Amino acid sequence: MARSPKTAGKGRKLSNFLCFAVYSANLAFGRAYKPLLDKVGLTYTQYIALVALSDEDEQTVSALGEKLFLESNTLTPILKKLEQMGLIKRHRDPADERQVRLSLTPAGRKLIEQDLGGSLIEATGLGDDFPVVQKTVSELRDNLLRATKADD
Repeated sequence: MARSPKTAGKGRKLSNFLCFAVYSANLAFGRAYKPLLDKVGLTYTQYIALVALSDEDEQTVSALGEKLFLESNTLTPILKKLEQMGLIKRHRDPADERQVRLSLTPAGRKLIEQDLGGSLIEATGLGDDFPVVQKTVSELRDNLLRATKADD
């Protein structure tokens, strides 16, 4: 049975797409971070790379790429720039020359200690729901990754 023109597009409204809600929220986060990161001369991707490196010194490029969901051809130019800025150091692993290890420099650690994104938690307006939403979005991402790996 054919749907009437009035009801045919109801399910396809952009506001009904969870993927668009997540995508547009990501764009909004980018806009909110931009003025904060412009002050310290970083892009959002550079910033999250520094945050991820602050978790653990001597990470490999491939381990960092997995954490950030970035391929090495995307990550390498970001890391080179951060090294030029004096925020990280890169060196070959003496035990395996194929691996490049990464660490924050004292300047990189000092920059991360500023907690540039701390003010954005309040800006989300989520209050006590913030950790719940953060966990839910992470579960959503992990579920989608598992589902797409099953297709590979």
